[in-house]
Amino acid sequence: MTGVQALGPFITFEGVDGSGKTTQLHYLAERLRAAGEAVTETREPGGTALGNQLRQLLLEPSPEPIVPQAELAMMFAARAQNCERVIQPARRRGEWVLCDRFTDASLAYQGAGRGVARATILTLHELLCPGCRPDLTLILDVEPRLSLERARKRLHRAGSSEGRFEAEGAAFFERVRAAYHNLARLEPERCRLIETAAPELEVAERIWHEVARAMAGRQPLAFRKTS
Repeated sequence: MTGVQALGPFITFEGVDGSGKTTQLHYLAERLRAAGEAVTETREPGGTALGNQLRQLLLEPSPEPIVPQAELAMMFAARAQNCERVIQPARRRGEWVLCDRFTDASLAYQGAGRGVARATILTLHELLCPGCRPDLTLILDVEPRLSLERARKRLHRAGSSEGRFEAEGAAFFERVRAAYHNLARLEPERCRLIETAAPELEVAERIWHEVARAMAGRQPLAFRKTS
């Protein structure tokens, strides 16, 4: 009788804009590759041609306000495509998948930030991304004022117009950060809260140890449905 093939590890990076998650994802990918592991890096929204088209609509200034439900629907359209075309195929090949944001970002941004019900977001995940759940979520934590300053400087240096979320006020990002803290409290078996006040390489070392510890006895972990 043929056994069930184990999926490759799936790790997501979360945090408010400017928390350093993209940089830390690349550090971890490089270290895993140096250790001989196959790694797929992806992001949300994005990761696929469709996802990148949706990313432009979601992150660039809009000629009209995007209502929260439409924003959430576009996020999940990109996420479903990413799960089906990138994340799950890579995992079935036994690769590590590192994703810059995932469904927890919708819980924080569209949920706590915009007021969409948690149950709605989790129902959409179950319908559109079945079986696509992270084994480990690294939440990079930074004070919103500092994170926004970093994010706006990064956009300016890159000449990027993807600043629709960065245009939100401080209260929005305080709600988002509080949601991430609550997530870490609710799901300590899946989520690790990582302070990013230390130098980048020190943060990278902390992440490496957290990954090694979490992956030692890895089993897929589900999102908790209670708030």
